[in-house]
Amino acid sequence: MTTRALIGLALVAALASGCAIARAGGRAAGSLFESPRKVDKLRSAVDPEARLAISWVGHATVLVQMDDKLILTDPVFTPTVGQVSKRLVEPGIDPKTLPALDAVVVSHMHFDHLSLGSLDMIEPKVRTLLMPRGGVTYLTDFSFPVVELRTWQAWEKDGLRITAAPVDHVGYRYGIDDAWMKESFTGYVIEYHGMTVYFGGDTAYEQRMFAETGMRFPDIDVALLPIGPIEPHDLMRRFHMDPAQAVRAMFDLGAKRMVPIHYDTFINSTDAPGDALAMLEATKAKTVMAGKEIVEIPIGQRRVFLKKGEGPDEARGFAVPASPVDPSPPPEAPPPPPPAKSTIPDDDRLD
Repeated sequence: MTTRALIGLALVAALASGCAIARAGGRAAGSLFESPRKVDKLRSAVDPEARLAISWVGHATVLVQMDDKLILTDPVFTPTVGQVSKRLVEPGIDPKTLPALDAVVVSHMHFDHLSLGSLDMIEPKVRTLLMPRGGVTYLTDFSFPVVELRTWQAWEKDGLRITAAPVDHVGYRYGIDDAWMKESFTGYVIEYHGMTVYFGGDTAYEQRMFAETGMRFPDIDVALLPIGPIEPHDLMRRFHMDPAQAVRAMFDLGAKRMVPIHYDTFINSTDAPGDALAMLEATKAKTVMAGKEIVEIPIGQRRVFLKKGEGPDEARGFAVPASPVDPSPPPEAPPPPPPAKSTIPDDDRLD
């Protein structure tokens, strides 16, 4: 098959998937001739003086430092999403500089969240990959262990607990797999040494789900919440939150603070760069924050929320009540989509 045919096949797959990157095809095509904006990349993944620190790598890729544990969310380091939409901004850290990652979490199967090419880059560093139900069928021959989690099921190792939390999105990758990928999307609650971080992945606004998560985990220190894409709003609101909804989600969760993610990294809607932050600032101006905080972190930068000697006692353990670890094994995977060892360029592999 020719390169042109392969690219065409990938585009068809993306269009079928209903993912936002395909619906923004015109703008993505325009970005093919532009280089990503350079940023001052993080020189180290770890701040030795921090207990709780958040680094934004771009889009939904966030490096979470909790004492001696490192968790990476939805890793995407490739120059494109599905070889369709190029990056607007370079990744905020060179994946080669990452140390061992105690856990990597993937929220769902869309190309801008599950990037096989990016997993290739960090494979030796990944100690465990966590995915929603059915996710393992999309992987190839990676060496790291993979654990699928159902909603409220938890994985725990060496005092680190990660629980799958409900969100409102879609989990298929190719479109045709919508027939069986009905539960393959999730958020996560990460707990360690009395600290709690919520990662929303990609989700529409669903007050009931956020409130239930907040009831189960009543002491969320930081909520990583998507604030885009926004337009066209009638379409996007079915699958995504806008900045105003993300602020409401912070209150629903009862989180102390929110870090906005999932904006201004790729062209994946009709939004212009800066639109999401402008709406977020307008929302902040008319919202009574009641002691809560919205912390915007530029790509390639880190914010320390707790320093050594601050925050909860390391021996405090998990929230009470916290979702108990489900002793049952993850369910068997549903029927597979197109062959996992894909020959089409929708997996961001560049070889």
